[in-house]
Amino acid sequence: MPLAIGAAVVVLGLIVVLGGVIGAMIPGSDAGSIACQPAPGRGVTDIPATYLALYRGAAREYGIGWNVLAAVGKVESDHGRGPGSGIRTGTNSAGAAGPMQFLAATWKAFGVDGNHDGHEDIYDPADAIPTASRYLRHNGAPGKIRAALFQYNHSNQYVDLVLRQSRAYASHEGDSADSGCAGTGTFMDVPPEKAAAAAISFARAQLGKPYVWGAAGPNAFDCSGLVYAAYRAAGVTVPRVSGDQWRQGQHIPNGHEQPGDLVFFNSGPGTSASNPGHVGLVIGGGRMIAAPHTGTVVQIQPYTRPALLGFTRPTAARP
Repeated sequence: MPLAIGAAVVVLGLIVVLGGVIGAMIPGSDAGSIACQPAPGRGVTDIPATYLALYRGAAREYGIGWNVLAAVGKVESDHGRGPGSGIRTGTNSAGAAGPMQFLAATWKAFGVDGNHDGHEDIYDPADAIPTASRYLRHNGAPGKIRAALFQYNHSNQYVDLVLRQSRAYASHEGDSADSGCAGTGTFMDVPPEKAAAAAISFARAQLGKPYVWGAAGPNAFDCSGLVYAAYRAAGVTVPRVSGDQWRQGQHIPNGHEQPGDLVFFNSGPGTSASNPGHVGLVIGGGRMIAAPHTGTVVQIQPYTRPALLGFTRPTAARP
């Protein structure tokens, strides 16, 4: 609900009504804690196919992660399926309308005719989703995603909720094609040394591509998205986010790391000694390949720094 300070109350009221659905989608109370949800109907399969296509299309056009757009749609209206007022007709108590919950003034300024039918319909997801993308982009997304989401709804609790949901969606991308669940530590039959070499080879091929929060390729990456994609290319499944990557892998003492190990840092959003916010892929000689932060590109860096937490070895654990 852009620009509506009281809208957080409405959103939270919707969450209470949808408690079972939203609660299942956001395991854990920490903003960096995303668990795997293997049950049918969870993850990306929660999103109606028409909405998912619109989120992906808007993401390509406006350069914002589809998972962020989908998270906004989930929180605002459960992708148009919520029981709240104003989603399909009229407005809610804050004056917001449509599946992406816009105030009339914001819609007038930013409304998009996404399906090119000659008018902007606030209740049509084909128009509402690209409008949300345009509005977020106007307010600084993807580089300043927290600020952009805060402008969308003036509530830090709302921002945290959307970011948690977006990480959950990102962690499940591609799950529908698998019998298991990405991020559970399911390893394919790949020799460890070959898996490590393949992961490094993949990461090297991404050098120079931009950092985009929430991205896991092919054209952009965030730090955990890069190592997730690298090991996925090597036939090894690791969790999608850095905190889960740290908790899943076998920990390796400092000084005993090898090429292919993951190196973690107590830096980045929501970071702590048990939930590192940054990760890179060790390539040897005290160096790593990493996607550092917004405004940078995938690059080779030294990893010896005060924020260094430690190392894990994705290829060490076997089922």
